[in-house]
Amino acid sequence: MKRNFAFGGLALAIILFTFSACTDSPSAASNELLNRPPFKGLTDSIRQFPKEATLYLNRGLLLSQQNLHELATADYRKAWELRPDEITAMEYSANLMLTNDGAAAVKFLEDCRKQFPDNGEFNRRLSEAYALSGRRSEALAQYDALIGRDSLNFMAWYERGLLLIRLKDTAAAEASLERSYAIQPVTYTALALANLYSVKMNPRVLTLCDDILSKDSVNVNVDALFLKGIYFSDKKDYAQALASFEACIKADWKFADAHIEKGIVYFEQKNYPQALSAFTVAATVENTNADAYYWQGRCQEMQQNKEAAAENYERALSFDPGFLEAELRLERLRN
Repeated sequence: MKRNFAFGGLALAIILFTFSACTDSPSAASNELLNRPPFKGLTDSIRQFPKEATLYLNRGLLLSQQNLHELATADYRKAWELRPDEITAMEYSANLMLTNDGAAAVKFLEDCRKQFPDNGEFNRRLSEAYALSGRRSEALAQYDALIGRDSLNFMAWYERGLLLIRLKDTAAAEASLERSYAIQPVTYTALALANLYSVKMNPRVLTLCDDILSKDSVNVNVDALFLKGIYFSDKKDYAQALASFEACIKADWKFADAHIEKGIVYFEQKNYPQALSAFTVAATVENTNADAYYWQGRCQEMQQNKEAAAENYERALSFDPGFLEAELRLERLRN
């Protein structure tokens, strides 16, 4: 089971795969996609005004909104060729990062940093591109330089911490986030730090979450409640875990993960009917959540309802084909 801390369709996936295997020249499949809604209007306008950068940029943005990032790359590149301004550069660089083209992103952002020296966002994105390319020292250099000039720059410490998480250096990330929070105790830093503490079952997660919750008694921070629940669940303090997850659900009934974790607590206590009820609600709240179906299957299997369990494992795999635990349990039931 995997804990989750948030246009598709088979036809579009096939088109995207076909395109990504090609060069910059549009394939027949990608042309077919671009010539039907919602892209057709922009494609027709591009034929009529092939030198209008805004049209390419807008079509690239629309493709990106549909998670067709590889297909959008050519449009961003063309928009940049026609109008190399900061707005286009921002969108193009974001696209290169989303397509995991670290080398191209580094080269492009290094040029942008020279071309737009007053825009610090390019430095930040360049650090991310260095990280994507595995260039740790260069990735950190931007933030280290900022901190060197101002050791109280809490945003630099915060972003450095997030970068270190991406670099999988959790100890250093924790130290950076702690420094940021000590300078300026803002909620988003507390949550990032609490997530790290939660993974290590560090009891400081409770202090941080209580700090977050005390700052706003009207708008309850469900993430803080959820992290407390995870901590108590991992410590097998089931009463407090259930209280935290129930508080999450009271604050946000559609918080599917809270329903799932509540169900896991009942499952650990061998209260399978209550657990099944919680997982069923989770699937109602988020009907594509593979974990919700997997755990329904686990409960049904424990209740000797093997046919229903197999159906739910199949549902879990339909939403997450790489869900190994569901696949193994389904195979066990079939053998």
